[in-house]
Amino acid sequence: MIKYSRLFIIIYITFIALGAKAQSTASSSTTGSPYSRYGIGDINPLLLPQNTAMGGISTAINRINGYYNINPLNPASYAFINFTTIDAGIYGSFTSLAQQPVGQSSNITASNTAFRLSHIAFALPVTKKSTLSFGLLPYSEMGYNYKTSKTGYGSGAFADTNTVNYVYNGSGGLSKAYLGYGIEIKKNLLIGANLSYIFGNLQQFSSMEIPTLYGFLNSRSETDNHVGGFNYDIGAQYIFDFGALKQKHLTLAYSSSINTNLSSNTDYVVSRYTISAGEESPATDSLVNQKGVSTKIQLPWINHFGVSYQYDGKFLVGADYSIANWSTLTIAGNSQPGLQNSQTLNVGGQFTPDINALNNYFARADYRFGFFTEQTQYNVNNTSVNKFGFTCGLGLPLPPNLNSFYKINFSTELGQQGTLQNNLVREKFINFRLSFTVNDRWFQRYKFE
Repeated sequence: MIKYSRLFIIIYITFIALGAKAQSTASSSTTGSPYSRYGIGDINPLLLPQNTAMGGISTAINRINGYYNINPLNPASYAFINFTTIDAGIYGSFTSLAQQPVGQSSNITASNTAFRLSHIAFALPVTKKSTLSFGLLPYSEMGYNYKTSKTGYGSGAFADTNTVNYVYNGSGGLSKAYLGYGIEIKKNLLIGANLSYIFGNLQQFSSMEIPTLYGFLNSRSETDNHVGGFNYDIGAQYIFDFGALKQKHLTLAYSSSINTNLSSNTDYVVSRYTISAGEESPATDSLVNQKGVSTKIQLPWINHFGVSYQYDGKFLVGADYSIANWSTLTIAGNSQPGLQNSQTLNVGGQFTPDINALNNYFARADYRFGFFTEQTQYNVNNTSVNKFGFTCGLGLPLPPNLNSFYKINFSTELGQQGTLQNNLVREKFINFRLSFTVNDRWFQRYKFE
């Protein structure tokens, strides 16, 4: 255990250092998606790499091929964890963006990369049928920077040939620190709940500029939301066991995130400035300067339904269906433009060629595949923004040590969000996730004769 504990500590510290560095150097663009302008940004599903690799299935997942798996999306799953479990990981993404402006035949393109610590989660058994879990995960990300231009205002003698630029940018994100508990209340019936605290900053700027008109007072509005508040998740799983050795399991499951209110202290500033020789001057004045205004962010109901079938040591398949009422999201009591209710379908699974193979390491590895399709929460220019992708990954076991078990989980997502139609942006992305999982017996008394 000592050898792998040291390894885990080194990897974990490295994750923190690299994650902090990545966030500090890329804080102005954590996601790179212009769609993160709407609402509270891109929402991160509460998935670890082992779930992401299987198309994102999670609602009906507990143990995976004999390993205890922390599954924050459904806190009922904690009840199946009988070993102390630690899971920490990193995340990287590469995104290419394209847009075809109205009246043009060629595309405008850009690209973005991001890298950060993705999660840290713990699970500690309380009794033989109940477990406590806690951790920190990303909840939403905001990162965009784009410009649109218009010309030809007015007509005739009043025509204005100057180009007007509308510049939009935003940064920040919300994190979710959770404390959860799962218990088996009767044989094969698991229930659980998470108490979470969602916190972070969301900063957005909107500017109108005429850079070629000397002395013109350009305007900029800045909104800075300092967010913090509690959220609640509930979940249930029921397992049907089959086979003479009860090694086949059908799991039906449901989980939900409750539509709670988050508190937000909002700073709102509208200022004016000039541009000379391409250089922006300090703000000449502030038309509006409101600091520390207390508001509320009303989160939507999010519901997940799942089913999975697992043959221990051989394979697992499953499917999830999720719906979220993002059209009901309000900030300071105001409905948010560009949002609609979302729907997501996830399908995937894994197989292990021969879990007992002694002389073939790769026969003991888990091979994971899946896909997902989503009608996202975004509706822009009267067009629903859809997302789809294919996933794959590996679960690589490390040699055990007494009552300790270790696995490296890797996943890749390849997909697309958006379209070139109706002046929208098409995003093509590749996401990578890597985590290190520990199953260990802590606080165990050994008896010697």
